[in-house]
Amino acid sequence: MQKTFRIGGIHPPANKWSAGKPIVKADIPAQAIVPLAQHIGAPAQPVVKKGDKLKAGALIAKAGGFVSANIHAPVSGSVLKIDEALDASGYKRPAIFIDTEGDEWDEGIDLSPEIRRDCSLAPQEIIAAINRAGIAGMGGATFPTHVKLTPPPGHTAEIVIINAVECEPFLTSDHALMLAHGEEMLIGTSLLMRALGVGKAAIGIESNKPDAIALLTRMAAAFEGISVVPLKVRYPQGGEKQLIDAIVRRQVKSGALPISAGAVVQNAGTAFAVYEAVQKNKPLVERIVTVTGRGVSAPANYLARIGTPLRQLMEASGLTANPGKIISGGPMMGKAVASADIPVTKGCSGILVLSPDESRRKPMRNCIRCAKCVDACPMGLNPTLLMNAAEFAAWDTAETNYAADCIECGSCNYVCPSNRPLLDHIRIAKGKVMEIARSRKS
Repeated sequence: MQKTFRIGGIHPPANKWSAGKPIVKADIPAQAIVPLAQHIGAPAQPVVKKGDKLKAGALIAKAGGFVSANIHAPVSGSVLKIDEALDASGYKRPAIFIDTEGDEWDEGIDLSPEIRRDCSLAPQEIIAAINRAGIAGMGGATFPTHVKLTPPPGHTAEIVIINAVECEPFLTSDHALMLAHGEEMLIGTSLLMRALGVGKAAIGIESNKPDAIALLTRMAAAFEGISVVPLKVRYPQGGEKQLIDAIVRRQVKSGALPISAGAVVQNAGTAFAVYEAVQKNKPLVERIVTVTGRGVSAPANYLARIGTPLRQLMEASGLTANPGKIISGGPMMGKAVASADIPVTKGCSGILVLSPDESRRKPMRNCIRCAKCVDACPMGLNPTLLMNAAEFAAWDTAETNYAADCIECGSCNYVCPSNRPLLDHIRIAKGKVMEIARSRKS
């Protein structure tokens, strides 16, 4: 039997309309808007000023601390200004505006199609190259990769797990990447193994991608210690804790990091970005983005520069006149955005354009105590209890019932027959519980 995680999970329609479509190189934007907070942790600090001339790949903002990431120019041109710009959160945050002038790249970046397989760098040199390149998790969590490759004292990595699951409906950017750049992704995986000093890596791929499983299984035979693990289709299998459970049959305890189970999980796109950083000296300035949904006529996978407005990619896919909702990411864990003019960021794996009809919430009804949300929760939580705790500001109840363990996958919302906004309330409870926990430490 195919492996999968052991608690909860659901099976929403896949709707992978852009699956199998080749990667299209998106037009370079006339102006790139580059947010300084594209990662978990401290925002990057600008090292350029208005009027500076830049080449693509040049450093424009330096990491603001250990848990932070460098940011590089995605285009060549002139810095127009450093100002605030709307991002996916709906708030205005600092960003660097660059007016594009041609497409010149910084010296030392290898843009040739030649695949470089050999690497003589020591583990710390690999981590340093990843740090310089500003790589952050490209599955959406955007945790700085060099931090993940530096386990805290008392913890040792035993295995690298590559998250190529892409269980979120509609999204196909990782699938497209595996088919187009499978060997480079495997080289990136071997570099991650060397950086951590481990001899094993597993690439988890759900069985609805048989072409990617077959291709990478064949390619992986040339890489010592790397195996491809076909997984049963089940959402949210791409969650770190769920993927670790599926592949190595270890469950991460409440409040613990994945490294406590001996595993370091990296996204498929991150492994490819590691290859480009270490072997090609190329910083993270572009990524594959799926544009899909009933609000566009031609779903596609684009290779887009960071800072490209979402609108530009949507129009390239045949944007309908009045989309009902635009989501950065997928329908389960993505964020609805307030404007189509926000930019693509390092963690933007997809743009889902919904029609007006499918954007409307159904009316909420009373809970019927069916417990479907409890059965679906992959963390073993009681969502209806946590929603009640949030409604009545019973933060002690929320804390003792592990609100902070919620991974915000939306499985509870999906199965609720009463259309109750369970996750909305759990997010409030989770935020409050974490705020209380921080205040205790200070």
